[in-house]
Amino acid sequence: MKTKWFLLSMATLMVFGALGFGLTRSADGQEAGGQEVEEAAEPEVGPSGQPIAFPHNIHADQYQIECQYCHFSVERASAAGIPPMSTCMGCHTVISGQENPEEITRLRDYYNRGEAIPWNRIYKVADHVQFPHMRHIAGGVDCAACHGNVAEMGVIQEVNQNLTMGWCLNCHLEMGASRDCTVCHY
Repeated sequence: MKTKWFLLSMATLMVFGALGFGLTRSADGQEAGGQEVEEAAEPEVGPSGQPIAFPHNIHADQYQIECQYCHFSVERASAAGIPPMSTCMGCHTVISGQENPEEITRLRDYYNRGEAIPWNRIYKVADHVQFPHMRHIAGGVDCAACHGNVAEMGVIQEVNQNLTMGWCLNCHLEMGASRDCTVCHY
């Protein structure tokens, strides 16, 4: 009997709670009383198409920093990954950036606010395709094979804009890699 009353009480509370929440907002996203609900602001995007200009040519060419220094998970994860802010700040706590000090200021501002930088993705394979970076690195595929010579790029650009199955299969054929469907589609 106690269980029945408990369940009935909980159901009643849930119904009235949902109704109460629904009455505080109108269908157009405004709070009762006409005040608009604020949405998250879109991140500012600079001329590079990114919230912060990241000149790969300075990092990879001028300072000879290897891809894996920043993209350290590429050898053991499916995604190359964006480095955590601590990787950037490992250098930029003391290096203010001679070429673009305003960009380093933006970087430090994100870091001081505890916010991740909302980078815009450059490369993306179709949802039904798996591209495990770690297998490609282990197989001896150089990053430039897919991403181009980023050491020459001030602004990262998609060099292989047509990441099709045919393009991938040609590479697998040239490298002697498996062409079984389940290698990429699982």
